[in-house]
Amino acid sequence: MSGGIVQLGGACRPGGPCAGKGLATLRDGLWSNNPIAVQILGICSALAVTGRLANALVMGAALVFVAAMSNLLVSLLRAAMPRGIRMIVEMTIISTFVILFDQVLKAFYPAMSKELGPYVGLIITNCIVMGRAEAFALQNPPLVSLVDGAANGLGYAAVLAAVGLVRELAGHGQVLGRTVLAESWYPRNQLASQAPGAFVVLGLLVALFYAVRPPPKAAAPPPAAGAGGRP
Repeated sequence: MSGGIVQLGGACRPGGPCAGKGLATLRDGLWSNNPIAVQILGICSALAVTGRLANALVMGAALVFVAAMSNLLVSLLRAAMPRGIRMIVEMTIISTFVILFDQVLKAFYPAMSKELGPYVGLIITNCIVMGRAEAFALQNPPLVSLVDGAANGLGYAAVLAAVGLVRELAGHGQVLGRTVLAESWYPRNQLASQAPGAFVVLGLLVALFYAVRPPPKAAAPPPAAGAGGRP
């Protein structure tokens, strides 16, 4: 470590392609500012597509791809993007990558595309993707913007996978369609496989996240007026 910057093949040096933000950006999206567990964003899709682990994994992969590529392209175009129409341009970029992923899914995995229904297309309106493009990619260089999009997508995908794993195991006794808990001794939990169960599981995971995550350090209060050791 040199001057508080972790060295990683030159990528995280102040003059490197990540402008010294690579590891911090990755950690922020995955853990310390996780889009679901901390920011409580993207809840609709997190609840709707997590009945099965496979669905959650595909939805997570979609958001990783869209967020990473959208951030990269927005960052590359940020200097040429008219500020007055930047949100329209960002929405167009996001829509392009969403449609691309959706068409590939329909072509090669039609059953999964049908299972997910409209939720892949609704990534266009997902506040995680639009928020990272607007709040991060417009102010940062391309490589670190790519890392930010991928990290937030992976943080989202990890929570979806955890919810999907718990719901599929508890509700169906299966993991990725394979029976793990035999029905002869494990009665299926109908709540876990239904929409209210998604709220319960996600709430418990968020509570667990806050239990193991150290609380943020409180900012030091400003010095009182006239403080300087005088009585």
